[in-house]
Amino acid sequence: MVKLHDLEFEPYLDQNTLQQSIKKLAEQISADYDSKTPIFLGILNGAFMFLSDLMKYYEGDCEISFTKLASYEGTSSTGEVSTLLGAGNLKGRDVIIVEDIVDTGNTLEHIVQVLEKEGVASYKIASLFFKPEAYKKSLPIDYIGLEIPNKFIVGYGLDYNGLGRNISEIYQLKSKLDD
Repeated sequence: MVKLHDLEFEPYLDQNTLQQSIKKLAEQISADYDSKTPIFLGILNGAFMFLSDLMKYYEGDCEISFTKLASYEGTSSTGEVSTLLGAGNLKGRDVIIVEDIVDTGNTLEHIVQVLEKEGVASYKIASLFFKPEAYKKSLPIDYIGLEIPNKFIVGYGLDYNGLGRNISEIYQLKSKLDD
């Protein structure tokens, strides 16, 4: 059990499960981009650990960049996405958007609009976690590590109001029914 601020979280996914999923994603992306030099665009702050491990398994030439967006307050999405840090010039590049988690899809929709305005050659979306029950958009998620239920999770880069990003495993919000 982990307590962050006022909430309790219980163990959900261990490090081994995470690493196996990330290695499988890296192998898929490596095969798809065999003769290209993609730029991996990590979405801060949540995707930093995922992107770091993904790069350890990726075979091939690549570049890395980051952008910082905000859409969460507490345990729920605000519905609004704001850009806090831009990614730089991506015109004509093959971009792989690296997300920690896709739930509503609001952040992804915002990123894709920015990339299309930039004139990227192509883009694909890689997410460690995907919540199909919460997803409200039509963008295809090209690389999915794990599909999970629509529950709030922390750890491995994901946070609750700034805390929990440094936890090496995934914890989910403890249900009130568990008490």
